[in-house]
Amino acid sequence: MEDIISLDGISYNYYDNIPAVCDVSLGIKEGERFAIIGANGSGKSTLLQIMGGLIHQSIGKCFFRGNEVSEQALRNKGFLRYFRERVGYVFQDSDVQLFCPTVLDELLYGPLQLEIGEKEALDRAFEVMRILNIGNLKDRPSYMLSGGEKKRVAIGSVLTMNPEILLLDEPTNGLDPRTQCFLVELMYALSEAGKTLVIATHDLSLVDELHMNVALLSEQHMVENIGTSEDILKDEELLLKVNLIHEHIHYHGQATHKHRHSHYAVHKHDAAHNNDKPDRDKL
Repeated sequence: MEDIISLDGISYNYYDNIPAVCDVSLGIKEGERFAIIGANGSGKSTLLQIMGGLIHQSIGKCFFRGNEVSEQALRNKGFLRYFRERVGYVFQDSDVQLFCPTVLDELLYGPLQLEIGEKEALDRAFEVMRILNIGNLKDRPSYMLSGGEKKRVAIGSVLTMNPEILLLDEPTNGLDPRTQCFLVELMYALSEAGKTLVIATHDLSLVDELHMNVALLSEQHMVENIGTSEDILKDEELLLKVNLIHEHIHYHGQATHKHRHSHYAVHKHDAAHNNDKPDRDKL
């Protein structure tokens, strides 16, 4: 199967001399759940923005369904629409993404920009509000929303365009446990519905719970390893090397000992149901 996204020797420098990504090559299959993980500053968000056509690599090539994604290619209105219809990007900071007068306007903005008819755009908006449990927020401005509500609206503003692939930058960052749980369920439901998910994160528990394929970035902004979440997360030496887990030193009188620590914990699954879960059959 052809990669839906592929990167070939991608490098990116800020201000032409500060390396952010160095010689990254990888491929992502259609329908895959894929995570880019690494310590802060390793280049995760930069790589995701290159995939989304928001910035453009200094060296190398990025492809979507075999079409090169470049500054020049996106100047072509036909390709720009083709790409923006199919690739949705959710920013880490929802305030960057939300700018319309009300929640309903946020959900309508993307479809209307793609020249989808008003009736269909409204149908999509109300269906997405139902799935995300935000119908009660439709007339509110974004500055009157909580962090979790903003995240749902930001995701909803992308889902109304019905993209094939979702690029999510640190989707659970700064959210309360209930909203984090909802988003994990939502991402799994979107995957089950056939969407391709690419997530940039240092939340190892999220990667574990979604059973993702993983590209692990080093603090030198290079790919350290690519593999399944099971293989990557059990390799403590590797996670220590890239600064995703750390060692504590404890002192007991004259004696000291070390142990490794992270905020990652294996999740246990049961048959319990959460009334706040999205309806997978409607995605």
